Amino acid sequence: AGLPQKTLVVVAVCLIKTASGFANGKVSPACGDMTPQHGHDSSSKPAPYNITLDKPTFRPGDHITVTLRVVPTSGSISFKGFLIEARDAGNPDGPAVGSFSLLNPSESQLLHCGHTQGSAVSHTSKSKKTEIQAVWEAPKNPPSGVQFMATVVQKYKVYWVQIPGPVVSLNGATGVPPPNPTPTTTTAAVTTTLSALTRPFSSEGCGRSKSCLRDPVGCDPGRDPLCFFLSFTPEARTVLFELSGPADGYLSFALSLDKWMGNDDVYLCVRDGDSVDINAAYVSGRAHPELASENVLSDTAWQLADGVIQCRFRRDILLPRQIESRFSLDQSYFLFIAHGRAEDGVIYRHDRQPLISTHQTVITGLPENLAGSRSPLLIKFHGVFMLVAWMTTVTTGVIIARYFKHDWPETRLFGRRLWFQVHRALMTLTVLLTCVGFSLPFIYRGGWSRHAGSHPYLGCTVMALSFIQPIMALLRPATDSSRYNLNPPTVILVAIFLGIQQQALLLPGPWSTGVLAGCVVWGVLVDLLLEFHSKVVIVTGWFLLIYSGKSF
Repeated sequence: AGLPQKTLVVVAVCLIKTASGFANGKVSPACGDMTPQHGHDSSSKPAPYNITLDKPTFRPGDHITVTLRVVPTSGSISFKGFLIEARDAGNPDGPAVGSFSLLNPSESQLLHCGHTQGSAVSHTSKSKKTEIQAVWEAPKNPPSGVQFMATVVQKYKVYWVQIPGPVVSLNGATGVPPPNPTPTTTTAAVTTTLSALTRPFSSEGCGRSKSCLRDPVGCDPGRDPLCFFLSFTPEARTVLFELSGPADGYLSFALSLDKWMGNDDVYLCVRDGDSVDINAAYVSGRAHPELASENVLSDTAWQLADGVIQCRFRRDILLPRQIESRFSLDQSYFLFIAHGRAEDGVIYRHDRQPLISTHQTVITGLPENLAGSRSPLLIKFHGVFMLVAWMTTVTTGVIIARYFKHDWPETRLFGRRLWFQVHRALMTLTVLLTCVGFSLPFIYRGGWSRHAGSHPYLGCTVMALSFIQPIMALLRPATDSSRYNLNPPTVILVAIFLGIQQQALLLPGPWSTGVLAGCVVWGVLVDLLLEFHSKVVIVTGWFLLIYSGKSF
């Protein structure tokens, strides 16, 4: 089983975002204002990068080499992402003009900005760079002056928007505008005053003065560093939230209308060096969380100690209608807690299955101790049905047909031989259990799983083979004749061993793998013993009876 339509944070695999939020440089949505959608302000420091050109003037159709590089006096500074455009110097907020061709195709790519293909250049990966070049071709009807500008991302939270470059003049043109000295756009501010926590959180008051969701059940974040802890306390018009847990990069929780992540109100505590950024965000479908452009949090505080992230903040119960992505706290929601890795303030897919509350709760309701699980019930039943089908009923059915046929030669049940009736019943039960178990992950996930590796593909193979087997049984001759059985033990075993590693099952490793391996070995030993008994002991017994002249 795997993971589609809804999740808290996190997110398939989340990549470092540059210019418009993607490490692969597909940043066409940012062509207009050239602003990365990172939820942070562009740097107020002087940009350690500049743009140079090989010509001061141009004619229609001319080619100009554009170079974006690190300022020589900036030392070992590099950059990961960039977006280069040429604009009408008299209208720098207008669309890009002209088109580019590449000189570094392994590190740069062309974008379609406006109505012109190749009117901008961006990065292809998050690799560190110190210089990029491209060739700009002047359009047939150019403006009198063209200014080059670039947005450069040093790391996720450190970037400069629309760094102004030189202005080139059309030959013979007059009244060329001067270079634009400052960027014309800035990112929307998401600022929050942070302070350090004076003491760690405690579970004291859980169920009495505040509601708490904890994993393990009943743990105390003040004493147990492995405790995942979320508490919320209504206070007049606001709610105080406290979040704590062991995490290398980020810790988050979400308010959700169902038990699947997506379209959720998310709150992130992201480690960035020796500090923690606290932000509200929104998850739309399976996309990366989008940080809120409005500052809806107050009284924020954090603490880092021994690998544990703790953060606290307040949020108004009701927010203005224009803030559509924030949920009202006077309604009931499922609660999610997730954690994972972060790099330069960018979060990646959660390390474990999120902790999900077992029922919805009203955030401003009466205090209670909430229960939760990291393993959805439908996925547990999926594992149970598949294990019973392929480790119990099918193996027993095969043993009955193979070794008990001659022990029950004339015993009949409902007019058919007993061994055959038992065999057929067990095989039919196997197909029914497989069908039900196979459908459960699709019901829970709402579609195909893209993050469960090869397990779903092997599961589909097993499902197909389980359908083919009864069809072949209908086409087979009498029960006493020789026949061919479609028995794919390798595919089944591989699917089961991969399945028990899935996050959603939350089985204790490596014990679960050892127990399953023990069951397989036990089944092989039983089969070998029965084979030895049928081929050696029984045959030898008949031979001795015949040789001694005795009979039954």
